[in-house]
Amino acid sequence: MAQTVLVTGGAGYVGSHACKALARAGYRPVVYDDLSNGHEWAVKWGPLETGSLLDGDRLADVIKRHKPAATLHFAAKAIVGESVAEPALYYRNNVGGTLCLLEAIRSHGALPIVFSSTCAVYGLATETPIRETHSQQPTSPYGASKQMVERILRDTDTAYGIRSVSLRYFNAAGADREAEIGEVHDPEPHLIPRLLDVALERDSAITIYGEDYDTPDGTCIRDYIHVEDLADAHVRALGYLLDDGPTTALNLGTGEGASVREVVEAAGLATGRKIQVETGSRRPGDPDRLVADARLAQKTLGWAPSRSDMASVMADAWRWHLKFFGQSKS
Repeated sequence: MAQTVLVTGGAGYVGSHACKALARAGYRPVVYDDLSNGHEWAVKWGPLETGSLLDGDRLADVIKRHKPAATLHFAAKAIVGESVAEPALYYRNNVGGTLCLLEAIRSHGALPIVFSSTCAVYGLATETPIRETHSQQPTSPYGASKQMVERILRDTDTAYGIRSVSLRYFNAAGADREAEIGEVHDPEPHLIPRLLDVALERDSAITIYGEDYDTPDGTCIRDYIHVEDLADAHVRALGYLLDDGPTTALNLGTGEGASVREVVEAAGLATGRKIQVETGSRRPGDPDRLVADARLAQKTLGWAPSRSDMASVMADAWRWHLKFFGQSKS
């Protein structure tokens, strides 16, 4: 009988891809999601339990009925700018919600947790590529909330024996290669789907914020990691914990970066369409480069990205975008 895994936020972008990877690996994912940011159509590989992360009684009931062997914890608010404007919302949901989850888990045994963390815990990078030992000075309530949860997880391991892997990933990108699921946010904060919106004439232009960074073409460089590679890492982290691996935190990235200009060019090549570009001023706090050193994940989990070249990322994202949003004027 397949082991059950509770997936909080499993109706969201990365969570739904992780559910597909879990099912292919022989697990039974049970999605727990309030559908405030996720989509019911993205839940295809196991049952959906609708509920708030802050509803401890509902969480406890779901855990009691489904008896999961472990938890993949994605449920969180995740827009940096919104977190600056509404910090209480982020601390209540991301930190308070995780505390509710941990209390529910404690009442049914010390279930291990794979936690969806972020490179935002580091803040402004003083070295690149960034290692897990880099200082943590998050510049937004979003990053600070994730840092707090990582600390809480370390403390709950010490106190209650709840082991965890915190996966600090960089820029999630792309879509399921079979176009069954993909990225849909409202509003859409991420560069690649916004570029594809321009290609489909759902938007008129993309704005590049700053062209005077210390990079070869003057635009920011980021480490884009295919969402399928992220999903694979979560399944491997689950296996690591089920094999009694100790609590740890790992970067997920490619070790290489692409500039905004390079991503725009890749979108044009993948779509065969003109991407109209406008320029704007720098956004406060945007560093020149954010690139991961992911060697520890490779050593600990036997993981390495296999589909994160920009051509594959963009081709998969475009296939999904065309399917979900449909053809526009050519």
